Amino acid sequence: MNGNIWVVAEQWKGQISEITYEVMALGRELADGLGARLEAVLLGHNARSLAAGLGKADLVLYADHESLAEPNIEALMSALVQLMRERKPRAVLVPLTNVSMGLSTLVAAELELPVVNFCKDAKVVDGAVQATCVLYGGKIEATVATAGDSAILAVWPGARQADQGRSGASPAVEEVALELPAGLCIKLKRYLEPEMGEVDITQQQVLVAVGRGIQSKDNLEMAEELAEALGGAVCGSRPVIDQGWLPLSRQVGKSGMQVKPRLYLALGISGAPEHLEGMRGSDLIVAVNTDPAAPIFNEAHYGVVADALDLMPALAEKVKAAKG
Repeated sequence: MNGNIWVVAEQWKGQISEITYEVMALGRELADGLGARLEAVLLGHNARSLAAGLGKADLVLYADHESLAEPNIEALMSALVQLMRERKPRAVLVPLTNVSMGLSTLVAAELELPVVNFCKDAKVVDGAVQATCVLYGGKIEATVATAGDSAILAVWPGARQADQGRSGASPAVEEVALELPAGLCIKLKRYLEPEMGEVDITQQQVLVAVGRGIQSKDNLEMAEELAEALGGAVCGSRPVIDQGWLPLSRQVGKSGMQVKPRLYLALGISGAPEHLEGMRGSDLIVAVNTDPAAPIFNEAHYGVVADALDLMPALAEKVKAAKG
């Protein structure tokens, strides 16, 4: 066992995914805490040039195979299992997104290793990796110590800031050979992109986000008025979109849009991990909720325990008055 920390570099449409850099930052902390090397595992086809962006790692292990040209979980699993059997890393950090969903558990099942899913943080405690994960939509957090010689952590988006995992350094690259089972190669014909709608919320500097706490579609008018006063747009969490109060193009979260406005005003949103994934990169997060224990307050820079229905019209008036 070489005891190194691995980070699986996720790709999407020929580019390294943003979450890879978040996981790289966490992996760097663990490697330094254990006195180990940080190695990025880049699995792809004709993708060696992508290794240049993984300078936070001490070494990039690059495996090239035609079956790895597309985001194919079975092929990725087979490749990672083969490499782990050969090199036996101390811990493997896998991004947990729609692209890589299931990879960590499949690899863990194949190698009979412990896996920590929905991991939001990890640190070294007494020479062991200790991970914090979320359960039941973020309602429960559990801190566990990994057992055995190796473990897999499926890292939830937002564990670290992506900029912390970037580096201008040029990492060393080692090409590794793979022998993958036949029949794993797939070819995607095209990507179907969702229509952006009349407003592209990913380009807005101010977003007024509403959740089920606004109680009724009729109350959207207050949110629209506040957004107009602030010079922004209205978006929502999944329950709002599922009820048809807003179109899918306005959804923020894991199954919606990733947004990074200068101001994100969350009204009546509890803060499920799926929603937090889409907005935690905002410069300023202000949360309003009647529940003082709502998870959204853990992410917010400022929090107000109040009824959003009372606050929206009052705040809109204040903003209008300040503008004259």
